[in-house]
Amino acid sequence: MQIDHATIVTADLETARRFFVDVVGLTQGARPPFSIDGYWLYANGRPVIHLIDATVPAQTGRAAPRIDHIAFRLESADEWQALLQRLHAPDLPYQLAEVPQMGPQQAELQLFVALAPGVVIEFVTALRHVRRS
Repeated sequence: MQIDHATIVTADLETARRFFVDVVGLTQGARPPFSIDGYWLYANGRPVIHLIDATVPAQTGRAAPRIDHIAFRLESADEWQALLQRLHAPDLPYQLAEVPQMGPQQAELQLFVALAPGVVIEFVTALRHVRRS
């Protein structure tokens, strides 16, 4: 099983799009002609993030904007360092949290960015990939 995509409903489409393109490294791609504005953002040829305009009234029982968080796994020290550089360029604040080793699960480092009120993006990597200053 794998994650197909995550949908983020937000009133600030452009800020979200810039974050995912400029910081995360996704690319903006084709999107069907839906009646609501939005973007599809791609990684490795697949649309993994769907951004939808929240200025349209929310459906009954569905809050807007909405999402808890999305997590992206970075598999190498080089990927992790490149992410940190992209976060530092626009001086985006973030929080770090260590996840201790549990059985065969290796220790990890989580990095959280608050993209907008109520929208948090997590990046996670093996702790061994992190270069300590």
